[in-house]
Amino acid sequence: MLKFLFFILMLTPLCLFKRMFWMVQNMLFLVSFLFIINNYFNNYWMNLSYFLGCDLFSYGMILLSLWICSLMIMSSGLVNFMNNYKNLFLINVVMLMFFLFLSFSTVNLFLFYVFFESSLIPTLLLILGWGYQPERLQAGVYLLFYTLLASLPLLVSIFYLYKNLNTLNFFMLEEIYNYEMLYFGLIMAFLVKMPMFMVHLWLPKAHVEAPVSGSMILAGVLLKLGGYGLLRSLILIQELGMKYNFVWISISLVGGFLVSLMCLRQTDLKVLIAYSSVAHMGIVVSGLMTLLYWGYYGSYGLMIAHGLCSSGLFCLANIMYERSGSRSMLINKGFLNFMPSMALWWFLLSSANMAAPPTINLLSEISLLNSIVCWSWVSMIMIALISFFSAAYTLYLYSYTQHGQLYSGIYCFSNGLSREYLLLFLHWFPLNLLIMKSDMFLMFL
Repeated sequence: MLKFLFFILMLTPLCLFKRMFWMVQNMLFLVSFLFIINNYFNNYWMNLSYFLGCDLFSYGMILLSLWICSLMIMSSGLVNFMNNYKNLFLINVVMLMFFLFLSFSTVNLFLFYVFFESSLIPTLLLILGWGYQPERLQAGVYLLFYTLLASLPLLVSIFYLYKNLNTLNFFMLEEIYNYEMLYFGLIMAFLVKMPMFMVHLWLPKAHVEAPVSGSMILAGVLLKLGGYGLLRSLILIQELGMKYNFVWISISLVGGFLVSLMCLRQTDLKVLIAYSSVAHMGIVVSGLMTLLYWGYYGSYGLMIAHGLCSSGLFCLANIMYERSGSRSMLINKGFLNFMPSMALWWFLLSSANMAAPPTINLLSEISLLNSIVCWSWVSMIMIALISFFSAAYTLYLYSYTQHGQLYSGIYCFSNGLSREYLLLFLHWFPLNLLIMKSDMFLMFL
C-alpha cells in the first residue's frame, strides 16, 4: 500500500512545473491501472503494514477515488485553459487523493478519523477557490460545521473504545454491548457525511457552489466515506443496532421519497442531481442498517455505481454550463438540436441513474431492496415510491434538457470536445463493465 501512497505524494512536485496539467492526470490514471493489476480481491485484510492494509471493501473505494480524481482533472480543462491557478488546483487534487487513499486503506480507527476529517480541507479549498458564486463562502461554512459538529462525538467514542479494548485496529475490535451513547457517537458523523435526510442541507449548497471537480469528488467519493465508516463501525455495535437501527431506516426511506418529490420541482440542473444523490444514499443507509448480508454488499455496489453515475451527470451539467453560461433548465432546453451527440451520453447516464440494466446500479438496488423488504415488508411501500419517482425525476431531467420548446438565445451550434466524450465514456463504461464481475460485490464479507 505504501508504494501507491508514495507515488501519489511524489506527484506534488510535478504539479508545480509549467505545462504539467495533463501529465499529472496521466500519472493518476497510471496509479489506477497499477492498483487494478495488484487486485486485492480477498475478503480478508491483506498487504498489511504498520497502519495500512486493504480488503475488498477498501479496494473498491480506493479504486473509485483514484478513478474519480483522474477524471476530475480531465473535466477541469477550463482551469488549465484559463490558467486559473492551475498549479494550486493540481496540488489540491493530489492532496485530496492522498488523504482519501489514507482514509480508505488505514486499519486503525483513530487514524481513519484523522484522515476522514483531513479530506475536508482540500474539498473546502476547492469550493472556496474555484467555485462560481460569492455564496460559496456560506456553502463552505455549512460543509465544515455540519461535518465537524457531528464528528466530535465520534472522537470521544473512539477514545472510549481505546480505553476499554486497548486497541483500535479494525480486525481486533470487539463488539460493545449496552452503551447507547457510544452507538450514537460512532454513527452520527457518518450519517451526516452520507448524508442522511434531515442532516443533508449542506450537500445541495456545497454542490451548487462547487466547481465541476468539487461536485465530482463530493458525489463520487466523499459521500462514500460515510458509508465506509458506517460499515466499519456497525460491526462493533450490532446488538445496539438491532435495537435502534429502525429509526435511521425509517428516516432514510421517508426522506428518500420526499427528496425524490423535491427533485421533480427543481429548475437548477446541479441541485436536481445533488438531491438525487441524497435519495440514493437514503437507500444505501437503509440497506446498511438492516445488518443483513444482502444489504451490506448491495450498499457497497450502489456506492461505487452512484459514484460513477452521479459524477458523470455533474460533468454533463458542467458541459452544458460551459456552452450556455447557465444551469437553469428553462434556458438549457432543446439541447438535442445544439449538441446532438451529447444527447446519447445524457441518455446513457440518465438510464444508469434510474438503475436500468445492464448497469451495476440495477444489481445493487435489487439486493438493497431484498434486504430492506426482508427486514420489514411494510417498507415495500416506500421503496416502490422511491423507485418510481427516481425514474420520474431522471426522465424529467433528460427530457426537459434535451427536448422541449427551444430557447432562442443560444445561436451557436456546438459539438462536444473529444476530451468531454472520453470523460463521459470513462464514467459510463465501468458502470456496465462491472456487472461482468458482479461476484466481487457478493464476496467481500
